[in-house]
Amino acid sequence: MDENLPLIYISTLIGILLVAAIFILKEVIKTRLKENKFGKLQKKLKQEKGTAQEYYELGSLYLEKKLFVQSLTLFQKALKDKEIEPENKALVYNAIGYSYFAQEQYDIAIRQYKEALKIYPEYVIALNNLGNVYEKKQMIVKAVETYEEALKYEPNNKTASRRVESLKKRLVTNDSE
Repeated sequence: MDENLPLIYISTLIGILLVAAIFILKEVIKTRLKENKFGKLQKKLKQEKGTAQEYYELGSLYLEKKLFVQSLTLFQKALKDKEIEPENKALVYNAIGYSYFAQEQYDIAIRQYKEALKIYPEYVIALNNLGNVYEKKQMIVKAVETYEEALKYEPNNKTASRRVESLKKRLVTNDSE
């Protein structure tokens, strides 16, 4: 058995390296595809007017790169498209809200999330985002109400469930003090 121990160690090491190599390769391919899409969309939108979807896609890629001002410009262009469907318009307003949230401009983010919800009231992601902004602004009661609204539409929403539970504990603690 002792003679096979080095072979077992080497086999295990090779297995671990192989799994790591596959994971890294997948990430490199995913990054390359995003960068290619980013480049193509940038080039196209510099040369000609794009669709709301193209502006939204490029804006989302800018968001991922944490280039919030550039993403906002593209999202605004997406909203100018007269043919944008209401549900997609809500997605754009949510993305704009996220851009402002990331820049800690919470009041503007709230306005954008509410605009998304005006168009698409059962948009759970926008409800979760709105609840999150209320938390950041220490508006705990409003945050709980918003997360509970999300749970009406999606009872198994883990984010909303976790946040409601946590915030209610904070409310009870604050009330008992």
